[in-house]
Amino acid sequence: MKIYVDEELIYELSDIQKRVIKNDIQEEIFDADMKRRIRWVIEHKYNKCLKRLKDEWTSKLKAVGFKSLPLDDEEFAKIVFNRPEYKDRNKRDTKKK
Repeated sequence: MKIYVDEELIYELSDIQKRVIKNDIQEEIFDADMKRRIRWVIEHKYNKCLKRLKDEWTSKLKAVGFKSLPLDDEEFAKIVFNRPEYKDRNKRDTKKK
């Protein structure tokens, strides 16, 4: 099994690694289970980052006069990213140096 992101090989399970996993997971559901696990990792990371973004920015946006904020996560993020004082991780780390 090979896992690609944007056509770049990220990880490859050897036949032995697959057999080890299949010792615990039925062969019939192996592919679906591996895909589900990869999706879960990415979704989990996104949800944790989104929570931290909301925790940090909800009060900041209220402090500058926002009376309401969108319930849609992507719309909320767009508002934050369009704020002139917003800095992504690279800019925050560069500022610390």
